[in-house]
Amino acid sequence: MTSTPDDSIQKVLAALEVFSAKPDKVSLDQANTWLQEFQHSVTHDLHQLDASQRAGLRDSLLAAMGQYANGPRTVLVQVSLALSGLAIQMKEWDDAVPSLIEGLGRNPVTVAALLQFLTVLPEEVSGNTRIPISNEDFAFQEARLLTANAPQILDLLNMYCQATGITPLVQAGVFKCLRSWMITGEITPASIAETPLLALAFTSLDDEQLFDFAVDTIWDLIHETQEIEENRTVIEAVLPRLLALRPKLAAACQADDSEKVRGLCRIFTEAGETYRMLVLQHPDTFFPIVEAIGECAAYTDLDVVQITFPFWFRLAQSIGKKQNVPVPFLNAYRALMAIIVGHLHFPENPESLTAQERDDFRAFRHIMGDTLKDCCYVLGTEGCLTRVYDMITAAMARGTSGGKVEWQEIEAPLFSMRSMGAEVNPDDEEVIPKIMDLIPQLPSHPRVRYAATLVISRYSDWTDKHPSYIPFQLSYISAGFEDADTEVAAAAGQAMKYMCKDCKKHLVLYLPQLHTFVQTVGPRLIQDDRLQVYEAIAYIISSMSMNEAGQTFRSFALDLVTQVHAVLGKAAAATPDELQTIADALELLETMLHVIQSFGEELPPACKDTAVQIYGVLDNLIAKHGRHYFISERVCRVIRMGIQFYGDSARSLVPAMLQRVATAFHSSGFSSFLWLLGKATSFYAAEQDAALLRAFKDAYEMASLKVFAMVKSQPAADMPDVIEDYMHFVLQMIDFFPEFVFLSPTFPACFQTILTALTLVPQDILFPALDLLRIILAHESLAPGDVPEPPTYPPYASAIRQVVTENGFQLVGIVLTGLVTYFPEDTTQLVVSLFRIMAGIWPTELKAWIFPVVEQIPASSLPLPAKAQICSDFGSALTTGLFSANGGYLLAFAMLFGMNIWNNFIGGFIAVKTLPRHQFGMLQAKQFPWFFGISTTLAGFLLSRWIYDHPNVIPNIMQIWNVDVLQTLTLAMVTTMYTLNMLFISPATTKVMFQRHRLEREEKKPHTDPDVSAEMKELNKSFGMLHGASSLTTLIATFGTVFHGLWLASHGLGAHRT
Repeated sequence: MTSTPDDSIQKVLAALEVFSAKPDKVSLDQANTWLQEFQHSVTHDLHQLDASQRAGLRDSLLAAMGQYANGPRTVLVQVSLALSGLAIQMKEWDDAVPSLIEGLGRNPVTVAALLQFLTVLPEEVSGNTRIPISNEDFAFQEARLLTANAPQILDLLNMYCQATGITPLVQAGVFKCLRSWMITGEITPASIAETPLLALAFTSLDDEQLFDFAVDTIWDLIHETQEIEENRTVIEAVLPRLLALRPKLAAACQADDSEKVRGLCRIFTEAGETYRMLVLQHPDTFFPIVEAIGECAAYTDLDVVQITFPFWFRLAQSIGKKQNVPVPFLNAYRALMAIIVGHLHFPENPESLTAQERDDFRAFRHIMGDTLKDCCYVLGTEGCLTRVYDMITAAMARGTSGGKVEWQEIEAPLFSMRSMGAEVNPDDEEVIPKIMDLIPQLPSHPRVRYAATLVISRYSDWTDKHPSYIPFQLSYISAGFEDADTEVAAAAGQAMKYMCKDCKKHLVLYLPQLHTFVQTVGPRLIQDDRLQVYEAIAYIISSMSMNEAGQTFRSFALDLVTQVHAVLGKAAAATPDELQTIADALELLETMLHVIQSFGEELPPACKDTAVQIYGVLDNLIAKHGRHYFISERVCRVIRMGIQFYGDSARSLVPAMLQRVATAFHSSGFSSFLWLLGKATSFYAAEQDAALLRAFKDAYEMASLKVFAMVKSQPAADMPDVIEDYMHFVLQMIDFFPEFVFLSPTFPACFQTILTALTLVPQDILFPALDLLRIILAHESLAPGDVPEPPTYPPYASAIRQVVTENGFQLVGIVLTGLVTYFPEDTTQLVVSLFRIMAGIWPTELKAWIFPVVEQIPASSLPLPAKAQICSDFGSALTTGLFSANGGYLLAFAMLFGMNIWNNFIGGFIAVKTLPRHQFGMLQAKQFPWFFGISTTLAGFLLSRWIYDHPNVIPNIMQIWNVDVLQTLTLAMVTTMYTLNMLFISPATTKVMFQRHRLEREEKKPHTDPDVSAEMKELNKSFGMLHGASSLTTLIATFGTVFHGLWLASHGLGAHRT
């Protein structure tokens, strides 16, 4: 609070007076804004107000609560929030809740104000994490304000609901207050079930004014009963009232009352999700909930339908764990599939939809497609595909016999086939051949053709195993490019890409046909479609033998380069259309290079001279049109892909390329040229060639001077791409050519540019800039060692020390200010590393820099107490040497130990007991690579650091009872166990697990079924062995970690002798 306490109170009263009069809109907005700011100040800046003034502030707010009990609601909410913040922080106000109940709860006029405060209070206590209060004080205040008063609040709400003459406003307030205390866990569902409040919530569904409040209350109450065993009595009380709502749901559907259907749907779906295990265990009692959710899914409003989708997914996952699915559940999913296909129908007149409505409906169709996959999971993919196939054939038969058939009747089942494609068995010989035979007979309507083309695209894995269908599919796709409907052509491009990607070995024979296609039909296609075709062709080339692939790529690539050369060869200036032709050709070439990547270390003979041919054209293009931004982007991306493709065979071109690109950047300032310099450095810097080294140095100097000039002439925020690419370029140069950076006269300006980058918000700039600082400040030349240092190190160290000394205050200011304001949370570790490094190398200077910097940070970003704490902690850290290698070792060990205990003995058991088996497997498949990778890294760090700190280990390595050697061997064993798991055992286990999941879906029985196939039995055996090996190695590593931890706890990190 920047003003005095008395001024603040007077401003509150003045703002409140505005609402008492008949204010104009400007006065009303100003008063409302000030109240919001005041509420924020009370919550976050109360420590600035003298304790003796707090009672006066509280009394003013209490008076305002009574005065504005009937509104405006804005005032009431802001005052309630302020009072809540005051109650949390004002420990001397020990009867906050009872005193407000006493003061406001007896007068019917002020009851609404009391309920507003009681609603806000739990939300603020549990949800406002920015209140400046210690954890101990918070726990004390939470218990005093909430837990101690919960019984009284429940009695109060119960009393209000039974009072005669209760108004809808008060009753709505009761429901909102009840929800707030229930969500925070202070009032339990069991305690509510013992009062009339439960019955009142259900009866209030008949009151239009209270319907929404009652729905929210019932939803939350059901949600809070997820602990089934603890809440059985509550569930028994809820269930009959819940089932009694089904006639109301049917009536609302009949009356097309979408709001009422939505509310009831929310209740039923939450009950279904919460009680799904009870639904499966006791279907006679709970299955009506599933039927009600099915009625909601069949409703015409798709926003209501969408509410049911999470339930169907979770139920399907739970059903997947059962050996035999009860018939009612099979019927429910059969009905659901028919319902979803019905919802997939486009309106009779799609043109009546606005563009936004059309996009929304298409997006929603894909969401519905996920629910169709749930149906496949329960019913089996073959059965689902057969049902939608029958829908299409029935519609076509009706059309053949003279009946009217709308295209939507065929398109919707086709779309569902595409959605279910992820579940298809590539070896299917029953259903998919029928579908493929049906496609040529389908009507030629654009929407039908679009859907059928995408079915072909989605089933390309199946086609790869049934190549006899390729001629028909290729012909069908090619014809799509000639369709007048642009979406059909786009679908044809996608289908072509996936067919060539998945069936590339079968399509080599069709390359001449495709070459003719791109030369004749290609120019008439839009660029996006041509990109799909060229990408498809590149996939085929990548599957060919080396010589054939080289010859074929040369043919397609030179065709494209010839188009560029033709424009460059004209005497007249290129027109915009001609420049676009160049850009399009380059994009196609880039696409092919991106797919093919490389032919390896040895290029095919046909490609060896193409690098010179292609670069000659590109060099001329940069010289003539490099100042066109879109041309620079395209040509740089092609050269980047060409570097990867041609590799060392193009090395002779690199010096000239570096000079051309650096010159182009110097003249244009386009970041794409700077980006390309960084990429070329990372690829060719290892080459020890005098001409190449000279070219890298000249390119770096020229590019740096241009960047410095741009930074001086315009705000850095206006050229973030240039700053970002320069950071990456400098990172590469320091990595490969530190002498070109540290010993250059441009190094001080480079360091200033890094500091400038830290003032920008985008993370893509902040992280490389912080990395650069870390690399510079922690350079090996600054750390004296036992081994002789290279002769270049002293001048490196001198240059680094000079720029840090000259810019240290600015550096600390930018980094610390950024940390407390705009730096993302992920940068914290990097910033801590920077300060740790500076504390080790520049301790005196850092102490002189840090305190003035802290004082300069605005109080709004860093309050005075926090500033004092930072200065105190930092001073102590610098004095006591908190930043130490031993501290890092212990932190690494703590991370490794904590991860092991949680993963092996806590998290894993919770997950296996909570999640369905397949979901548990998916979780482990995602989690284990990270777990074993991080554990291996940490264990390897501990091992290397232990050996470094204990030089007696290596000479005495055979003396295993030497305690330092024993700890070394223990850490080596831990590292080995994790490495084996990371590289071999865990990936193999995951692979077998997914194979077993797939076979379970195909055989429609769990792997534990005694009648599983021989293949499943073999997988079970393999999985058991691999899982056992993984568990054993993890357990050995855990025991080793515990053993090492016990040693550290007893003896520390020092060296010992037996």
